Amino acid sequence: MASAALLARGAVRHIVDFALPPRCLGCGAVTAEQHSFCLTCWQSLTFLGEPCCHHCGLPFEYEVGESVECAGCIADPPEFDTVRTAVAYGEIARKVALTLKYGGRPAAAATIAHFLQRHLLGEQDAILAPVPLHRSRIWRRGYNQSALIAQALSRASGLPVQLDLIRRVKSTPPLKGMSRRQRAETVRGAFHLAPGAKPLIAGRSVTLIDDVYTTGATVRACAKLLKREGAAQVNILCWARVVTGKDD
Repeated sequence: MASAALLARGAVRHIVDFALPPRCLGCGAVTAEQHSFCLTCWQSLTFLGEPCCHHCGLPFEYEVGESVECAGCIADPPEFDTVRTAVAYGEIARKVALTLKYGGRPAAAATIAHFLQRHLLGEQDAILAPVPLHRSRIWRRGYNQSALIAQALSRASGLPVQLDLIRRVKSTPPLKGMSRRQRAETVRGAFHLAPGAKPLIAGRSVTLIDDVYTTGATVRACAKLLKREGAAQVNILCWARVVTGKDD
C-alpha cells in the first residue's frame, strides 16, 4: 500500500510539473526542479555562512576562528544570540523578496524556507515565530510574508511554529532612510508578547523568521522582548541581508 501511494504521488507530481513547470524566482525561466534557480540567477546569488560573526552573521573574508565577533557586535552587543541568512542582498535576492512580499506568489515562501533549512541544524527544540506586522499593514497586503516563511520552514523541519507569539501593537513608518538610532527609537515599544505566551517560551530557544535584515533594529527589539519574558535563546533567520554596512 505504501509503495502504491508513493507511485501515485509521483505520478501526480509529474502531471503537475508538466502542466505547471517549476520556474526560477529570479527571472521566471523554467527550471528542472522545485526551489531552484536558473544558472544565470544562481550565479548572481551570494550564499552566506561561515566564516562570519558569531552573533550577527556578518561575513568575514577569511577564517578567523570560532565564536569571533565583528567590531559592531563588540561595541554594541545585540540582544539576539545569532543571525543567519541564506544570501546577501542583491538584485536577485531582492526580486525573490518582492515576489513574496508584493507579487501575490506565496509559494515563494517554500523556496526561501528550502534555503534557510541548512541554518536550523542543531535546533531540535526551538520554537519558530515570524517577525510580526501591524494589523493595518496586514489588512492592506493580506498576509505577513515572514509568517508564510515560518510556516513553510515548520513543514520542512518539523519544528513547531507560533504565528502569534509576538504582536506589533504600534504602527511604525518605514525604516528605510533612517539612521540606526532613529530606527531603534521608532520600534521602541512596538512589540508585545501575546497573552499566555510567557510559559511557552520560558527557558526555550526561539527562532525569529524575517525576510530581509538591514540594521537589525526590528529583530533586536523583538529579541529584547523575548529575553525579558524568559526565552533562553533568540536566533534570527532571514532570507537576505545587506552586507555592505549601508541601509537598503
